[in-house]
Formats: sequence, structure tokens, C-alpha cells
Amino acid sequence: MFDLFVDSLIIMLVVVDPVGIAPIFAALTQGESPAVKRRTAIRGTFIAGAILVVFVLAGDTLLAALGIGMPAFQIAGGLLLFLLAVDMVFARPSGLRAPTAREQKEAEMKKDISVFPLAIPLIAGPGALTSVLLMVGEQGDDPVVLGTVLAVIGVVLVLTLVSLLFSVRIMAFMGETGANVVSRVLGVVLAALAVQFVLNGWQEGFVLMDDTVPQMLTI
Repeated sequence: MFDLFVDSLIIMLVVVDPVGIAPIFAALTQGESPAVKRRTAIRGTFIAGAILVVFVLAGDTLLAALGIGMPAFQIAGGLLLFLLAVDMVFARPSGLRAPTAREQKEAEMKKDISVFPLAIPLIAGPGALTSVLLMVGEQGDDPVVLGTVLAVIGVVLVLTLVSLLFSVRIMAFMGETGANVVSRVLGVVLAALAVQFVLNGWQEGFVLMDDTVPQMLTI
């Protein structure tokens, strides 16, 4: 389970990218009082956490209801995370983990950004939601696996909240160039993990085919 914790922690840290969220949060809350910034950060992190927990607990049921097998989701999720990794390596804004230009313009017109775009898609974006489902995988009924993934989510959310609360200081220390360097390094790691998800899904898919075809031939 320690390996699962470490692997899951790396994936979630890379996908959520607490350091990368800091400059966006600082820009969206520019001119707000420290109390408003703190309240927005706490509320947004809490809402994102609730969304991620729901996906961990009910994601497997949702996939089953849609008739989607885990191998197919591993391949699709791996490809999605790979696209996110490419955007991170080239330091490009992506709709997978950041609001689009139209969404950001809409967010700037709103007084409360805690739900959108902070909780979704900055923290609990498509990449994070896909990641938690992939981490739980086919062992969603194992309480140890569920507990491990939930613990990882808790750790990442705490780090994200700290990053949001100290976003101005982080930007003053690292600058945009420093944040992009961190993002590029994490992007390479995420690309490798994404490819591994695809390979695992491909392998499990062939195993299912090998088990299914003989049964069909005997009917």
C-alpha cells in the first residue's frame, strides 16, 4: 500500500500542480482583502475535495452504469493525462487544468471564484478526476485502497490550500519562469505515468479478450 500511496501522491501532485495554481489564484483575487482571499481559498479547496471524494466512492459505479470497462478507461484516461503532460512540458495553458480565455473572462466578472474556476477546473479538473478513478481502479471495494487514495487527496488538498494562501509570496519568490520550470519537470513525470496507464489498460484488455473469446466459441 505504501507504493500505491507514493505513486498516487506523485500523480495527484503533478496533475493538480499546487504551485502552478498559485499565479492564477493571485491574478483572479487581485485587489481583494486578505480575509476574502483566505475565505475563497478555503471554500474552493473544500468544494474540490468533496467532488474528488464523490468520484472516488462512486466512480466505479458510474463507469459500470455507463458500461465502460476499466481497461478502456485506463487507456482513455492515460491519453488524456498524456495531453495534459504535453501542455505542461511546453508551459501552455490547457482546458484540462486551467480555465479557457472565455471562462477566465467570465470568472473575472464574478465576485466569488471559489466554485468556478477555483474548485473546477483548477483543482478538481478533468485530469484530477480521471486520476482518482485510475488510482482506485478495479479495487474500489478494497477499504485499504480507498483509504489510501482518500489520504492522498487530503495531503494534496492541504498543500494546495497552503499554496493558495501564500500565492503572492510564492510568485514573488519563484516568478513565472520558476513556476514554468517546475511545471515542465512535472510534465515529463506525468507523461511517463500516462503511458504506463495506457500500457496497463492495453494489457488488461487483451487478457479479457483471451478469457472471453474461448467462452464465446464454446457457446
